[in-house]
Amino acid sequence: MKRITVLLADDHMIVREGFRKLLELEDDLDVVGEAQDGRKAVAMAIGLHPDVILMDIAMPRLNGIEATRQILKAIPEAKILILSAHNDDAYVRSANESGAMGFLLKQSSGRNVCTAVRKVYRGETFFSTAVAIRLRRLSQQSTNNTAPVNNRISKLTSRETEVLQMIAEGKANKETAADLGISVKTVEKHRGSLMRKLDIHDTASLTRYAISSGIIENRVQLTII
Repeated sequence: MKRITVLLADDHMIVREGFRKLLELEDDLDVVGEAQDGRKAVAMAIGLHPDVILMDIAMPRLNGIEATRQILKAIPEAKILILSAHNDDAYVRSANESGAMGFLLKQSSGRNVCTAVRKVYRGETFFSTAVAIRLRRLSQQSTNNTAPVNNRISKLTSRETEVLQMIAEGKANKETAADLGISVKTVEKHRGSLMRKLDIHDTASLTRYAISSGIIENRVQLTII
């Protein structure tokens, strides 16, 4: 029997351990790696070429949506299933536009998780019911032009998106430069560019935009839910 290899990407160890135990109870599923941040997820995906990647959205260093884009740019045939505790419009829209083949809520049953992995491996899409409903509504709104479509984020380069995430995480330019392996001057250049493209000119507003666009999760909200 062909075993489906899976890469887990989530910044919470307990979540990764839970998914690993769940998946490895199945005879045809095999977890071959775990990544605790988006940057490592990209590197491991390129190095391991797993059959399916389970990708959390909210991760440090690089969020799951941008990690998905970078993986698909390097490996167009990669099959990625997004994971999230939330199904807000911003997350659903961003995940769908990233090229992921599905969106699975973390509240899903173990059976649904395994079914989703197998379907995505076969080239099918899989969306949790609540996510599928939101996608249909968003698609209808777009067709009817009944809601404004925020496409400003699509104008940002991959590097600008990374810088935006780090700004929203409260990192200074020097820390961002060290993390990305670029100069402080280059960080400042990217920061200025994304502010012009988004027409946002202060850190607090950039942070709110990053949250509303699904680039980072609102951790305060997470602790309340």
